Amino acid sequence: MAIRKLLLPLTGTAAGEAALATALMAARMWNAHVTALHVRVDSRDVAPLAGEGLSGAMIEEMMTATERESTDRAHAVRAMFERFVAGHGVTVTDARRGSQAATASFATVTGREEDLVAQQARLADLTIVPHPEAGEDVSSSDALHAVLFDSGRPVLIAPQQAPQTLGTRICIAWNGTAESAAAVQAALPWMQQAQAVRVLTSDEYHRRGPLAADLMDYLGLHGIVPDVASFRAIDREVGAGLLAAARDFNADFLAMGAYSHSRLRQLILGGVTRHVLEKSSIPVLMNR
Repeated sequence: MAIRKLLLPLTGTAAGEAALATALMAARMWNAHVTALHVRVDSRDVAPLAGEGLSGAMIEEMMTATERESTDRAHAVRAMFERFVAGHGVTVTDARRGSQAATASFATVTGREEDLVAQQARLADLTIVPHPEAGEDVSSSDALHAVLFDSGRPVLIAPQQAPQTLGTRICIAWNGTAESAAAVQAALPWMQQAQAVRVLTSDEYHRRGPLAADLMDYLGLHGIVPDVASFRAIDREVGAGLLAAARDFNADFLAMGAYSHSRLRQLILGGVTRHVLEKSSIPVLMNR
């Protein structure tokens, strides 16, 4: 499957540049178009949150402050995008059919970020989401979870620092679930171009479903010859063992299913998905 359109939701600037760098690397691999999307907060959404007991003047003041902050943020994100593409020689244009080079465009819309990003992601081959900013709980990343749960499309979480390489050494976290199978499907074109691929498996991670050996046979039919490695949890954290195994392989790309257990359970108790989202220093492709 060819990758032609990348969606990049940009909420702020703290992690935006690393995400832009990741998106540009992917776009140059596939001669793809990057649509950078900034969703502005609608100041009218503040009024229902204000609660009872506030005067009309107070609500109006809150709406004005929200609009001012939204405008300032939009200008900062647009300026970051323009500096980045100018500094990296990226052609800024509308998406072109069959372009032979990476291109980019910028769009601003107003509304609920989780709704609009999920809707736009449905017609993107891949959505690249910035890593949550320092101090932000990754479980509250609205754009990330909107794409995972409401777009039917894969998402690539960019690392906090721009990667040096992308997709040359790929790890597949396999546990036999439908979610991990969806991630394998999304990663197929990447694996077909990679220098090396490794399947990572663990008794503590595996659920009911095909084994790693079955996956290797399947990948062989697609011309991919991976090796396989088992890993163990570290301090009872399966996610920590998974990331350590990816580091041992010098991976620059990890593909895995997301939220085999419910998101609420992982929010309360932790889980592999949450650990990887919080701790990974390489791009992670997720699907469910």
